[in-house]
Amino acid sequence: MNRPEPQNQTAVSSYRARLSITMMLVVLALTALGLFLAERKVDIESRLDLLQDFRNELATLHGVREVRQAALAERCQNLVERPRIHAALEDNAVDLLYPSARDELRDVLGGGNERDNDALKAKFYRFLDGKGGVIVPAEKADVGQLAGSDEKRLALPRLTKDLQVGYLLRRDVSAIDEILTMPIISTETGEPIGALCLGFEAGELVHHRTGEIRSGIWVDGRLQLPGLTKAEQDALDAELNRQLARRSSDVSLRIQLGGTPHLLFQKRLNPGSLYPEAYEIAIYPLAGAHARLWQIRRHVIIAGVALLALGLLASHFVSRRLSQPVEKLAVMSEEERAARERAQAALATTSAELQRSARFSADASHQLKTPVTVLRAGLEELLSREDFGPEVYHELSALLHQTYRITGVIDDLLLLSRMDAGRLQIQFEPVNLSQLLAEWMDDISALPDELHVHLKTSIEPDLMVLGEKSYIAVIVQNLLENARKYNVPSGEICVAAAKRDDSIYLTVENTGRPIPLPAQAHIFERFHRGGVGENVPGHGLGLNLARELARLHGGDLRLVRSDAKWTEFEVRFRAVESANAPKSDLAHNSTARYPSAHPA
Repeated sequence: MNRPEPQNQTAVSSYRARLSITMMLVVLALTALGLFLAERKVDIESRLDLLQDFRNELATLHGVREVRQAALAERCQNLVERPRIHAALEDNAVDLLYPSARDELRDVLGGGNERDNDALKAKFYRFLDGKGGVIVPAEKADVGQLAGSDEKRLALPRLTKDLQVGYLLRRDVSAIDEILTMPIISTETGEPIGALCLGFEAGELVHHRTGEIRSGIWVDGRLQLPGLTKAEQDALDAELNRQLARRSSDVSLRIQLGGTPHLLFQKRLNPGSLYPEAYEIAIYPLAGAHARLWQIRRHVIIAGVALLALGLLASHFVSRRLSQPVEKLAVMSEEERAARERAQAALATTSAELQRSARFSADASHQLKTPVTVLRAGLEELLSREDFGPEVYHELSALLHQTYRITGVIDDLLLLSRMDAGRLQIQFEPVNLSQLLAEWMDDISALPDELHVHLKTSIEPDLMVLGEKSYIAVIVQNLLENARKYNVPSGEICVAAAKRDDSIYLTVENTGRPIPLPAQAHIFERFHRGGVGENVPGHGLGLNLARELARLHGGDLRLVRSDAKWTEFEVRFRAVESANAPKSDLAHNSTARYPSAHPA
C-alpha cells in the first residue's frame, strides 16, 4: 500500500526539476534579450547625444565665422566704391593707382602692430588689373609686406562680378591669411575693370576653439591646426588629401589621433571661388564620450547580472512553492508603475522647459523693443531740432530707419519662436484673397519707387481661402516686397491668382538677377540672403516666415523657377466655398505703375 509514495515523490521531484530548468532557461533568455536591447538603446541614445552636441558646437563655430566674413565683405564693398580708385582704373592711370589709393585706404591696414586685435584690419592689399593679374606696387611699405611668390598667388584667371574668397598659406611666416577680392565695376560699361585684393589674418579660424572642438584650415595640402604633434599632423594631412582627392561626399569621418578616436568634420570655406580650394577642419575627441558610454554599459551589465541571479533564485523558489509567479507579477506591476511615474515626471519637466522657452522668447522680444523704442524717440526728438548741419540730419535719419528695421526683425523672430514652440494659434475662417490682394496692390503702388517697376495682375474674383487674414497678409506682403526689392530698373512684377481643384494658387513673378542654383536650395533658410541681395536691405527672414505660415495654413510656398528673365514663387492655399462672398473690386489683367517720387 505504501510503495507508490516513492514513485509519486520521484514524479513530483522530476516535475519540479523540469519546471525549475524550464523557468531558468526562460529567465536566462529573457535576461539576455533585455541586456541586448538595453545595450542597443544606450548605444543609440549616446550616439544621438554625441551627434547633437557636435552639431551644436559646430553651429556656434560657423556662426562666428559667418558673422566675421559678412563684416569683412561689407568693408571691402565700401572700399571699392571710393571715387579716386575708380578714376585711376577707368583712366588707365595704373602708375597713379597706389598713390591715389594711399589716402583712401590708409585706415585699412593694421599698421603691423602685433597688439592690434581688430579683425577688420587688413594685413596687406593689392590691386588686380582687368585680366586678373596683380598690379605690383612701387612701394610696399604702405600696402603691407608680402613675399613675391605669395604676391603672384593673388592673381585670378579672370575677373567676375562676384566676391572671390581665398586662403593664402604664407610659408615665410607660417601663417594663413584670408583673401577677399572685391571687383571694381566700371560706371560706364558695368563690367569689372579691376579688383581690390585684401588679406586679413585668419588666426581666429585657425586658433578658434569652442567646447571640445578644435578648428583649423586646410589649404595647399596642409592643415594649419595648433597643438598637433608632427606625427598627428602628417596623419591628418594624408587622410585629408585622400578624402579630398576622391571628392568624397562624406563631410565627417572617424580618425585616430595619438591612439584616441576623434570625429573629423570638413567644410569648404570658399565654394565657387576661383582661388584654390580651402576647407575648414574641425576635430572632436571621442574619448570622453566613449568613456561615458562604457560606464553606462557597465552599469547595465551589472544590473543585468544581478537581475539574472535574482531571476534564477526566484525560479527555483517558484518551483517549490508555486506562489512566486504572483509575487513576480506584483513586482513587475510595481516596476511598471514606477517607470510610468518617472515618464510622466520627465514629460512634465519637458513641458515646463518648453513653457519657459516660450516665455523667454516673449520676454526677450519685449526687453529688446523697449530700448529700441526709447532710441527711436530720442532720434525723432533730435530730428525736430534746427541747430544741426545737413550731414547730421542725414545720419540721424539713417539711424532712425535702422530702428524700424530692428523692430521688424524682433517681430519676425518673435513670430518664428512662437511657431517653433507650437504656441501660434490660428483662427481659421474664410478670407477673400482677391480683396486682400487688391488692397496690397493699392498700397504698394503708392510707395516711392526709384526703379519705375511695372505691376501686372491676373487675379480671379472672389477667391476664398481658409486661414487668418493677418497671417495671410504677411505672406502676401513678404512676396510683393521681395519682388520689388530684387527687381531691375523699368522691370516688371506679375501677380496671378486662380483656383485649381480644391486649392487656390498665388504666383508672384519679377524680373531681375536670377538666384544662383547653389543658393536656391537655401533661400527658405533663416538669415540666408543668397547671391543677389548684397546691396538690398533686409534680414533674411521673410521667405522663411512666409513658408512656415503657409504650411501652418495647410498649404505651401515654393520657388518655381529663377532664370535670366523671371523669378517666380508660388503659394498654395486651402480653398473654401462662399456663395455670399462680396464681389472683388480688382479688375482682371489690370496694370499699375509705381510712382516715381523719391522718399522724403
